[in-house]
Amino acid sequence: MRQFTVRGLPEEIERRIVKEAKEKGISLNKAIVSLIEKEAGGKGKKAGAHHDLDHLFGIWREVEGREFDGNLGLQREVDQDLWKRSD
Repeated sequence: MRQFTVRGLPEEIERRIVKEAKEKGISLNKAIVSLIEKEAGGKGKKAGAHHDLDHLFGIWREVEGREFDGNLGLQREVDQDLWKRSD
C-alpha cells in the first residue's frame, strides 16, 4: 500500500482528524483513511453523496412531514393510461 505525506493541512482539517480519532478510539492514520474513504465514496458512504441540505434536517413538524410524504406518494403513482401501447 502506498504511503503519502501531506503538508500544510488547515487547522480545521487537523481538528477534524483528531476528533475522528478520539471519537472512534483509533490512530490518527486510521482516522485520516476513514475520512478519505467517506469523502471518496469508499466504506461507509456512497460516492457522490451530498450534504448541502443537511441544515434542513429535522426542521419540519410531524404534520408537515406527513403532508410531504403524502404528496410524494402521489407523484410516485404510475398513470396506467400513459403506459398503454397505442399499436
